[in-house]
Amino acid sequence: MEREAALALVREYVKNESLVRHMLAVEAAMRYYARLEGEDEELWGAAGLLHDFDWEIHPSMEEHPQAGAAILRQRGVDETLIRAVLSHADHTGVPRLSRMEKALAACDEITGLVTAVALVRPSHSLYDLEPASVKKKWKDKAFAAGANREEIIQSTQEFGVELWEHVGNVIQAMRGIAPELGLKGR
Repeated sequence: MEREAALALVREYVKNESLVRHMLAVEAAMRYYARLEGEDEELWGAAGLLHDFDWEIHPSMEEHPQAGAAILRQRGVDETLIRAVLSHADHTGVPRLSRMEKALAACDEITGLVTAVALVRPSHSLYDLEPASVKKKWKDKAFAAGANREEIIQSTQEFGVELWEHVGNVIQAMRGIAPELGLKGR
Protein backbone atom coordinates (compact mmCIF):
# COMPACT_ATOMS: atom_id res chain seq x y z
CA MET A 1 0.00 0.00 0.00
CA GLU A 2 1.39 3.39 -0.96
CA ARG A 3 1.94 5.90 1.81
CA GLU A 4 -0.57 8.40 0.40
CA ALA A 5 -3.32 5.75 0.44
CA ALA A 6 -2.42 4.62 3.96
CA LEU A 7 -2.38 8.21 5.23
CA ALA A 8 -5.72 8.90 3.51
CA LEU A 9 -7.21 5.87 5.29
CA VAL A 10 -5.85 7.11 8.62
CA ARG A 11 -7.28 10.59 7.98
CA GLU A 12 -10.64 9.08 7.06
CA TYR A 13 -10.98 7.21 10.34
CA VAL A 14 -8.92 9.25 12.83
CA LYS A 15 -9.84 12.77 13.92
CA ASN A 16 -7.70 12.90 17.08
CA GLU A 17 -4.42 14.56 16.06
CA SER A 18 -2.55 13.01 19.00
CA LEU A 19 -3.46 9.56 17.70
CA VAL A 20 -2.39 10.55 14.17
CA ARG A 21 0.94 11.76 15.55
CA HIS A 22 1.35 8.44 17.40
CA MET A 23 0.86 6.53 14.16
CA LEU A 24 3.29 8.85 12.35
CA ALA A 25 5.86 8.22 15.09
CA VAL A 26 5.45 4.45 14.79
CA GLU A 27 5.70 4.78 11.01
CA ALA A 28 8.97 6.71 11.35
CA ALA A 29 10.40 4.09 13.72
CA MET A 30 9.34 1.28 11.39
CA ARG A 31 10.93 2.99 8.39
CA TYR A 32 14.13 3.48 10.41
CA TYR A 33 14.31 -0.24 11.22
CA ALA A 34 13.43 -1.27 7.66
CA ARG A 35 16.39 0.80 6.39
CA LEU A 36 18.64 -0.62 9.11
CA GLU A 37 17.69 -4.20 8.22
CA GLY A 38 17.54 -3.78 4.44
CA GLU A 39 13.79 -4.43 4.35
CA ASP A 40 10.94 -2.82 2.39
CA GLU A 41 10.62 0.65 3.91
CA GLU A 42 7.22 1.31 2.31
CA LEU A 43 5.74 -1.93 3.64
CA TRP A 44 7.15 -1.51 7.14
CA GLY A 45 6.11 2.17 7.19
CA ALA A 46 2.57 1.30 6.13
CA ALA A 47 2.32 -1.21 8.98
CA GLY A 48 3.33 1.51 11.45
CA LEU A 49 0.95 4.03 9.95
CA LEU A 50 -2.06 1.72 9.85
CA HIS A 51 -1.68 -0.22 13.10
CA ASP A 52 -4.15 1.91 15.13
CA PHE A 53 -6.26 3.42 12.32
CA ASP A 54 -9.45 1.91 13.77
CA TRP A 55 -8.92 2.84 17.44
CA GLU A 56 -11.45 5.72 17.44
CA ILE A 57 -14.23 3.60 15.92
CA HIS A 58 -13.28 0.41 17.77
CA PRO A 59 -11.89 1.59 21.14
CA SER A 60 -12.09 -1.74 22.95
CA MET A 61 -10.04 -4.91 23.14
CA GLU A 62 -13.02 -6.83 21.78
CA GLU A 63 -12.95 -4.84 18.54
CA HIS A 64 -9.49 -3.32 18.00
CA PRO A 65 -7.74 -4.24 15.74
CA GLN A 66 -9.85 -7.21 14.68
CA ALA A 67 -12.74 -5.14 13.31
CA GLY A 68 -10.22 -2.85 11.65
CA ALA A 69 -8.74 -5.83 9.83
CA ALA A 70 -12.11 -6.38 8.15
CA ILE A 71 -12.06 -2.78 6.88
CA LEU A 72 -8.52 -3.24 5.57
CA ARG A 73 -9.60 -6.40 3.73
CA GLN A 74 -12.55 -4.55 2.19
CA ARG A 75 -10.08 -1.92 0.96
CA GLY A 76 -7.88 -4.57 -0.65
CA VAL A 77 -4.95 -4.14 1.74
CA ASP A 78 -2.32 -6.87 1.48
CA GLU A 79 -2.67 -9.68 4.04
CA THR A 80 0.96 -9.14 5.12
CA LEU A 81 -0.02 -5.71 6.44
CA ILE A 82 -3.25 -6.95 7.96
CA ARG A 83 -1.42 -9.72 9.78
CA ALA A 84 1.11 -7.20 11.15
CA VAL A 85 -1.73 -4.98 12.39
CA LEU A 86 -3.42 -7.95 14.07
CA SER A 87 -0.19 -9.24 15.62
CA HIS A 88 0.70 -5.91 17.27
CA ALA A 89 -2.03 -6.55 19.86
CA ASP A 90 -1.33 -9.51 22.13
CA HIS A 91 -5.03 -10.11 22.81
CA THR A 92 -5.73 -11.10 19.18
CA GLY A 93 -3.76 -14.31 19.59
CA VAL A 94 -1.99 -13.70 16.26
CA PRO A 95 1.64 -14.61 16.94
CA ARG A 96 4.37 -12.29 15.74
CA LEU A 97 6.43 -14.32 13.28
CA SER A 98 8.11 -11.89 10.88
CA ARG A 99 10.72 -9.24 11.67
CA MET A 100 8.20 -6.61 10.60
CA GLU A 101 5.59 -7.90 13.05
CA LYS A 102 8.12 -7.97 15.88
CA ALA A 103 9.35 -4.48 15.00
CA LEU A 104 5.80 -3.10 15.01
CA ALA A 105 5.13 -4.42 18.50
CA ALA A 106 8.48 -3.08 19.71
CA CYS A 107 7.91 0.40 18.23
CA ASP A 108 4.30 0.90 19.30
CA GLU A 109 4.39 1.57 23.04
CA ILE A 110 7.86 3.10 23.19
CA THR A 111 6.95 5.98 20.87
CA GLY A 112 4.36 7.13 23.39
CA LEU A 113 6.89 7.12 26.21
CA VAL A 114 9.46 8.98 24.12
CA THR A 115 6.81 11.58 23.21
CA ALA A 116 5.81 12.03 26.85
CA VAL A 117 9.42 12.55 27.94
CA ALA A 118 10.02 15.10 25.16
CA LEU A 119 6.89 17.03 26.13
CA VAL A 120 7.95 17.51 29.76
CA ARG A 121 11.42 18.78 28.85
CA PRO A 122 11.90 22.55 28.90
CA SER A 123 12.75 22.46 25.18
CA HIS A 124 9.71 20.33 24.17
CA SER A 125 12.05 18.88 21.57
CA LEU A 126 13.28 15.54 20.31
CA TYR A 127 16.47 17.18 19.06
CA ASP A 128 18.07 17.32 22.50
CA LEU A 129 16.43 14.20 23.93
CA GLU A 130 18.75 11.31 24.81
CA PRO A 131 17.97 7.77 26.00
CA ALA A 132 19.28 8.67 29.49
CA SER A 133 16.36 11.10 29.93
CA VAL A 134 13.88 8.37 28.99
CA LYS A 135 15.64 5.97 31.36
CA LYS A 136 15.31 8.48 34.20
CA LYS A 137 11.55 8.84 33.61
CA TRP A 138 11.18 5.07 33.09
CA LYS A 139 11.72 4.50 36.80
CA ASP A 140 8.79 6.77 37.72
CA LYS A 141 5.82 4.43 37.26
CA ALA A 142 3.37 7.33 37.64
CA PHE A 143 4.94 9.11 34.66
CA ALA A 144 3.26 8.16 31.37
CA ALA A 145 1.49 5.38 33.24
CA GLY A 146 -0.29 4.35 30.03
CA ALA A 147 3.02 3.25 28.51
CA ASN A 148 3.13 -0.39 29.52
CA ARG A 149 6.75 -0.92 30.51
CA GLU A 150 6.43 -4.70 30.75
CA GLU A 151 5.03 -4.80 27.23
CA ILE A 152 7.87 -2.55 26.05
CA ILE A 153 10.47 -4.85 27.61
CA GLN A 154 8.86 -8.01 26.25
CA SER A 155 8.36 -6.73 22.69
CA THR A 156 11.86 -5.26 22.54
CA GLN A 157 13.38 -8.56 23.69
CA GLU A 158 11.25 -10.42 21.15
CA PHE A 159 12.56 -8.06 18.46
CA GLY A 160 16.11 -8.79 19.63
CA VAL A 161 17.30 -5.26 20.35
CA GLU A 162 18.67 -4.07 23.69
CA LEU A 163 16.12 -1.76 25.34
CA TRP A 164 18.17 1.44 25.58
CA GLU A 165 19.65 0.98 22.11
CA HIS A 166 16.06 0.63 20.89
CA VAL A 167 15.05 3.83 22.71
CA GLY A 168 17.95 5.63 21.02
CA ASN A 169 16.93 4.29 17.61
CA VAL A 170 13.32 5.36 18.12
CA ILE A 171 14.38 8.85 19.22
CA GLN A 172 16.59 9.12 16.13
CA ALA A 173 13.73 7.98 13.89
CA MET A 174 11.25 10.38 15.45
CA ARG A 175 13.70 13.31 15.11
CA GLY A 176 13.34 12.92 11.36
CA ILE A 177 9.70 14.02 11.60
CA ALA A 178 9.86 16.13 14.78
CA PRO A 179 7.94 19.07 13.24
CA GLU A 180 5.06 16.77 12.19
CA LEU A 181 4.97 15.36 15.72
CA GLY A 182 4.92 18.81 17.31
CA LEU A 183 8.25 18.03 18.97
CA LYS A 184 10.73 20.34 17.24
CA GLY A 185 10.87 22.57 20.29
CA ARG A 186 9.84 26.03 21.29
